[in-house]
Amino acid sequence: MSITLKHSGQKMPLVGFGLWKVPTDSCADTVYNAIKVGYRLFDGAQDYGNEKEAGEGVRRAIADGLVKREDLFITSKLWNTFHSKDHVLEMTEKSLADWGLDYFDLWLIHFPIAQKYVDPAVRYPPNLLFDADAGTMEFEDVPISETWAEMEKAVELGFAKNIGISNFAGALIIDLLRYAKIPPAVLQIEHHPYLTQPQIIALAEQRGIAVTAYSSFGPQSFLELGHPLAKSVGLLLEADLITTIAKAHGKTPAQVLLRWATQRGIAVIPKSNNPQRLAENLNHIDFDLTPEELEKISALNVGLRFNDPADWPGKIYIFA
Repeated sequence: MSITLKHSGQKMPLVGFGLWKVPTDSCADTVYNAIKVGYRLFDGAQDYGNEKEAGEGVRRAIADGLVKREDLFITSKLWNTFHSKDHVLEMTEKSLADWGLDYFDLWLIHFPIAQKYVDPAVRYPPNLLFDADAGTMEFEDVPISETWAEMEKAVELGFAKNIGISNFAGALIIDLLRYAKIPPAVLQIEHHPYLTQPQIIALAEQRGIAVTAYSSFGPQSFLELGHPLAKSVGLLLEADLITTIAKAHGKTPAQVLLRWATQRGIAVIPKSNNPQRLAENLNHIDFDLTPEELEKISALNVGLRFNDPADWPGKIYIFA
């Protein structure tokens, strides 16, 4: 199953593989094995620090005849330190070179936050802190309009087939659409039953922007990071409602959580290193939840956001 992107008409798979926190020493094998299982969408980012290894997995799969480049949908994201018009295209080309690709299928602005430039020859990926010893962040006054104009050039130059946004709030999206020559094809947001975000999803649907959900399992992805909120709430994969629905359908809790999103036309990008779970996550669309089940799962919403720049050292309140 796929979603047709509005500007290009390209089809984006409904289920992909997220590369966040995939270790560099296993990333190439992980990508290769995911392709072997059947994944065709891979969601990466400059900030993940594993683009070279992910590209190695892709190249190996192509060399072994598992896929052709055109069979794959590769997404990556521009990091916050490269928002200036002096750096967007340069860093687009760097990411493409790291992946070993001629183009991205989707190129996103990772956050609507412009941080002070860090020379990639000095530190890459730059991460959040400008001064690691002092634990401080520094910012630049670069408007999204400047960054977006360069993203559009990436399309014109053939570096990206589609461009989009991640972690943008509604008012900023509306403003972006006022001046965008090429509208964002995709909005990527944190989306799980603890954070359903119905209004921004409705806005995206209204404006013809596809939605991709990350952190579909809620606190699961943040536990190993020691996130205090993740420790304070129950795991969605173990919630009574989710396990009961899973048992009724003969599915896993993970498949129920993913189907809750994809049944509503929202793409998902889970990851797993376990071969069985890899296949289960990919092949979760062979059943439907009832309208009542969808409503009950959505009713778990408590507005709990785990990936919030308000928690960063610089405390940036982009979701205020």
